[in-house]
Amino acid sequence: MMKRNRSYPRVRISAGGSGVVSQAGGALLVEAVRRIGLDTGLSTALEPWRKPRTVHDPGKVLLDLALTVALGGDCLSDVAMLRAEPAVFGPMASDPTVSRLVDALAAAGPRALTAIRAARTEVRERVWKLAGDAAPDAGGTVIVDIDGALVLAHSEKQDAAATWKKTFGHHPLFVFVDHGREGSGEPVAGLLRPGNAGSNTAADHIDVARIALAQLPRKHRRGRRTLIRTDSAGGTHDFLNWPATRGRWLSYSVGMVITDTIHQAALLVHASAWTPAIEPDGDVRDGAWVAELAGDVLKGWPKGMRLIVRKERPHPGAQLRITDAHGMRLTCFATNTDGSPIAQMELRHRQRARAEDRIRAARDTCLRNLPLHDTAQNRIWLEIVQLALDLLAWMPMLALTGETRRWEPKRLRLRLFSAAGQLVTTGRRRWLRLARHWPWTQIITAAFDRLQALPNPG
Repeated sequence: MMKRNRSYPRVRISAGGSGVVSQAGGALLVEAVRRIGLDTGLSTALEPWRKPRTVHDPGKVLLDLALTVALGGDCLSDVAMLRAEPAVFGPMASDPTVSRLVDALAAAGPRALTAIRAARTEVRERVWKLAGDAAPDAGGTVIVDIDGALVLAHSEKQDAAATWKKTFGHHPLFVFVDHGREGSGEPVAGLLRPGNAGSNTAADHIDVARIALAQLPRKHRRGRRTLIRTDSAGGTHDFLNWPATRGRWLSYSVGMVITDTIHQAALLVHASAWTPAIEPDGDVRDGAWVAELAGDVLKGWPKGMRLIVRKERPHPGAQLRITDAHGMRLTCFATNTDGSPIAQMELRHRQRARAEDRIRAARDTCLRNLPLHDTAQNRIWLEIVQLALDLLAWMPMLALTGETRRWEPKRLRLRLFSAAGQLVTTGRRRWLRLARHWPWTQIITAAFDRLQALPNPG
């Protein structure tokens, strides 16, 4: 007879445990909130919505929702996850109180959105100063990426409509600050739109860009130190004319559709004018070249705009498009940057693909579904999601190093936030003791020490 081996040990489960804290790693987010002053900032911003003799601060309630989303929640009632751990997350409002606050902020409309965004702007500037060399503007420039996302709706929600992909839902626009190769990114704007909103609507791109610029430190709201990147959805006359209006003179790098004019101009480029494309490490990219187009192809476009076209051998099995030429895949982008090699500018534009990573992280942070019915309510929810994404970007920026700083939300939740702990009171102090055998305990404790070393907000 063959002896049967058990794959997993047999355990019995019962209720009644005490002193155990779930989601103990979430204390990292709580400490980050305290050190950057996000709690006091939101409390001050939402003071007009605090009724006399109320127990719960609206700023704390909104922040609790953001923490819930950051830890993996996807609806208002998931705040119960934090309510179960008052020793770590503090007193929590009831579900009806939370719902009433969201309804009150939704009823206030733009006034509430402006208050929340103003608090985020103030805290963002403080975070970037604390981050030092790890801040997005440490090199003197800031790159912001505009990208759209489809959010599906499985019920009749306000402004849900058929999308260009023949699905049903909403089509919001987002703007993310690129943290470069060493980090991730943080949201600075989110514009909720109906599902049938156009991908290349210039007015929406301008609106979301204005919201994003208002979120940046004042020195980056105009001037060439700020670069706006988009895909070909931003390649319209109105949007490319906008950076030069009102003295902004912002830099841009915008994808362009290969029109027949651009296609014919690319065919006329002499072989000697093509420059090999490069990789992030500076090596030449085999099978790809870039060149600048000039002449009549720029007629009618903004002054100072440059057109850079790229040709490359398609991957084996890839189907050629009608705009390709001589077996080469053609792509194009516009920029107003001077003084840089075109291969370097093309690499910079290609790195816009990191915005897709930010969209994926946002989908993993409750952007797969808008849980409320009214558009005004979902606009508030979108701000909550952005607050959660801010925390998931700011905490690693301030407390994590190396590869861990690039961890996306799903990995942060699995390895750091889901760690269990034991709450112990000794010497009139409360200690949250994490399991010694948890593989990432040392990362959590080291990150907490770095956060505690930061100065308290003034």
